[in-house]
Amino acid sequence: MNKKTVRDIDVTGKRVLVRVDFNVPIKDGKVADDTRVVAALPTIEYLVEHGAKAILMSHLGRPKGKVIPEMSLRPAADRLSGLLGREVKFLPDCIGPEVEAAVAGMKPGDVVLLENTRFHPGEEKNDPEFARKLASLGEIFVDDAFGSAHRAHASTEGVAHYLPAVAGFLMEKELDILGRLLEAPNHPFVSILGGAKISDKIGVIRNLLTRVDALLIGGGMANTFLRAEGYEVGESLVEEDSVPLAKELLEEATEVIRLPVDVVVADGFAPDAKSKVVGVDKVPQGWRILDIGPETVAHFADRLSGAKMVFWNGPMGVFEFPRFAEGTFAIARVLADLKNAVTIIGGGDSVAAVKESGLADRMTHISTGGGASLELLEGKTLPGVAALEDK
Repeated sequence: MNKKTVRDIDVTGKRVLVRVDFNVPIKDGKVADDTRVVAALPTIEYLVEHGAKAILMSHLGRPKGKVIPEMSLRPAADRLSGLLGREVKFLPDCIGPEVEAAVAGMKPGDVVLLENTRFHPGEEKNDPEFARKLASLGEIFVDDAFGSAHRAHASTEGVAHYLPAVAGFLMEKELDILGRLLEAPNHPFVSILGGAKISDKIGVIRNLLTRVDALLIGGGMANTFLRAEGYEVGESLVEEDSVPLAKELLEEATEVIRLPVDVVVADGFAPDAKSKVVGVDKVPQGWRILDIGPETVAHFADRLSGAKMVFWNGPMGVFEFPRFAEGTFAIARVLADLKNAVTIIGGGDSVAAVKESGLADRMTHISTGGGASLELLEGKTLPGVAALEDK
């Protein structure tokens, strides 16, 4: 990574404005999953240890520029206080006289968390005046919110126009690990892509096809490829507009793309629907594909054996329904058992699936950014990264 990090700048005694990603699920006024809060700890602890005054900011949910009490970041401040073992003062807004006064009274080692930046319409509009008010709170800007780096918002990109801007440790780690997939992957390099739609991942597919030794496709997007191969897929989700594109990709990369050979089909889209395993050439009319089958798991496991690097994004089926989660969990088990492989889980539903399977601690890296991970692997420039100072 050729960007400066918090290590490259003197933070002692300075007001450091830190963009964290505390976009976490809140249930009954408490943080239901603190993964993203925990991921921010190394940067926050470094700032505390080096006598900085850490002013944290984040968004939560989509309040669309309005104050919505259920989307307050107060529970995140409470959770962070517990994890740090010190008080994290929660401020009731992210700009304004009350916030300015609280920041002015900070001592070295203090940590405060600002209220949800998206309570202001200027955040998502990347309004220069709102960005300037945020920036006025700090002397240095540290961006540690990789999950929001693909958004050109005031707190991710705008403030960097007013302050020296460097990466935090989580941002550095994400860029280093995901950057390796593009620049210097270990071979054999295998990618597993799932989820509903090809159209969401076409740029990623094209970029990965030039780098991977095998691309294993499951989830709803596999149905579109199966249709392109001429199979009848019943009532399965298919992106009709993307069938010609799927056909083109299959012709370009016959040796690389691997599709399911058997599937779990159901007579309806429901957790208790009647289901059975069939070959991809035997999907009954009126039924729909909701998971990959056991032969496909074995076929994919064979391609994964001996892999030195694996990138996985997207579940293999409708894993929210326990009966159609086995394909996804089986792939998680295969990855957990790989020897000497770097296994990278690329955000979103795949992270949820790996956690639910209880195997998260056996993966090399679990990305905190779904959309950001995919855009980076597509080869796009992320605004929140481009705004940081080069080394």
